[in-house]
Amino acid sequence: MHPILVQFGSFSIRTYGFLVATGFFMGIIFALREAKRTGYDPQLVLDLSFYIILGAIVGSRLFYVITHISYYLQNPIDVFKVWQGGLTFFGGFILSVIVCIWMVKKHDLGLWKTFDLFAPSLAIGVFFGRLGCFFAGCCHGIPCDLPWAVTFTNPQSLAPTGVPLHPTQLYSSAGALISFLVLIALRKRKSFDGQLTLTWILLYSGFRSIIELFRGDPRGDLLFGRYPVSQVLALLLVICSAILIPVLKARSKHRA
Repeated sequence: MHPILVQFGSFSIRTYGFLVATGFFMGIIFALREAKRTGYDPQLVLDLSFYIILGAIVGSRLFYVITHISYYLQNPIDVFKVWQGGLTFFGGFILSVIVCIWMVKKHDLGLWKTFDLFAPSLAIGVFFGRLGCFFAGCCHGIPCDLPWAVTFTNPQSLAPTGVPLHPTQLYSSAGALISFLVLIALRKRKSFDGQLTLTWILLYSGFRSIIELFRGDPRGDLLFGRYPVSQVLALLLVICSAILIPVLKARSKHRA
């Protein structure tokens, strides 16, 4: 749609980067509000947010490189060309979770309780991030003739131009907004620690596994020559979260 938000001569601000930064900012703001509501130290939440964001950026790039390993083995220097694109959500999510676990253990915090604090922030971050994908043209859909199909015309777009496509980025953004609203409604009524986190994982992965069917962008090397890694991970997370929700709920009742 509009890959460049503002341009002054050779200097430009890309819409994708602006919206991703907006997502991070809004996520931090909401996490600080949740910290105040739940009695967490705001400074500690800021520290956690910094390391989570760092882990998300590094992990998303690393995962992209791994899933496109055949290309990067032939072009190793391109690993560092992040300005050309190449970030994946699942890679950032996995590494940021690892970083968060390390910080939680270091400060002796409740693991699932801390995850719950950040769950709505993740949802709102994905909402803005996928809007950024839409404006950049990445993560685009397959051709379709539906009334809501989107045709990209900007030559700088990462999507094919002049072809009506499924607006998969908007599907993902809408799914993230629905998830955020569900978490907001649930946060004051949750019955066990981890409920918000697992609900978000279930919703995000469920939406993702369906939306993957309509994606038309290259998503790296395929598993078994057929399945995108992201789709397989989404399905695995749906299963894991569906199993863990009743397990944690039962454990919470047992402790009570």
